[in-house]
Amino acid sequence: MTMERAVAPAQRAVDILGGDVSESALKGYLDGLPGVDAVGLEQRAAGLGTRSIKTSSKKWALDRIIELIDLTTLEGADTPGKVRSLVAKALVPDATDLATPRVAAVCVYGDMVPHAVEALGAAHGDPDQGLVSVAAVATAFPSGRASRAVKLADTRDAVAAGADEIDMVIDRGAFLSGRWGQVFDEIVAVKDACRKTDGRYAHLKVILETGELNTYDNVRRASVLAILAGGDFIKTSTGKVSPAATLPVTLLMLEVVRDWHRWTGEKIGVKPAGGIRTSKDAIKYLVTVAETLGEEWLVPHLFRYGASSLLNDVLLQRQKLASGRYSGPNYVTID
Repeated sequence: MTMERAVAPAQRAVDILGGDVSESALKGYLDGLPGVDAVGLEQRAAGLGTRSIKTSSKKWALDRIIELIDLTTLEGADTPGKVRSLVAKALVPDATDLATPRVAAVCVYGDMVPHAVEALGAAHGDPDQGLVSVAAVATAFPSGRASRAVKLADTRDAVAAGADEIDMVIDRGAFLSGRWGQVFDEIVAVKDACRKTDGRYAHLKVILETGELNTYDNVRRASVLAILAGGDFIKTSTGKVSPAATLPVTLLMLEVVRDWHRWTGEKIGVKPAGGIRTSKDAIKYLVTVAETLGEEWLVPHLFRYGASSLLNDVLLQRQKLASGRYSGPNYVTID
């Protein structure tokens, strides 16, 4: 299945660095990346943020946004019942319009994975085929403050329970201290822990927590590091830190992915998460992806929105297109 590309942990780094995957080699490579022109980046993002789409294309855009959402609940008060309700909404986002597409995935804590898998039933599978994946946050999300053994056990438990995707957090303390080899090794180890009994891998999304990385240069370095270590996706944020996803940071990550693709021919996914709450904002990201990487990236295995409240706004906008008037919030389910 598309969702389960098997990239051997660290193989990319071996290929790029010529077999020397040492701390000094990583540091030399990452330090050699060109600096980010912050003014230029923010101007490009601002320009893309003003692009509009034709009214005739708006329904397509809204439907595509739904198909790219990781519908999320990550609260300490989550229960099996809440997860079952989330899955019900993922499968039938709008009970008044059964033609509404399904979301790409539901994203939950690891201990909620069995409940999500059970609730999905036969609809559990590859979102590129119209099914719904189960994503689990792991590695001591959101802080990442735990021993590596705990992080790997967290990952293995979620995969064994049926998670198709793992959203891990990097050790930002280690990264900001310049211990890039430690961050690299941990991503490699988590990727290895994503291996299933049949030899396939759960899809690995690497959360950079860009709001804590302080500079655009650090975001670029962390993005490249995550790709080198075997990440299938690079993800902006946990949604628990402010700022979360921003258009300039997401554009920068998309440009890293674009350059990687031009260099290697390999496609990496991008997931902005946190703070994208309205259709208007989501369309800005959609346009930015299309302009930077092409519409071929607007598929579930290459682009996702991490969101909890975005879906309701998109549904209200769809209803307005159909009826010509805005529905009240009572016309969508409460998350």
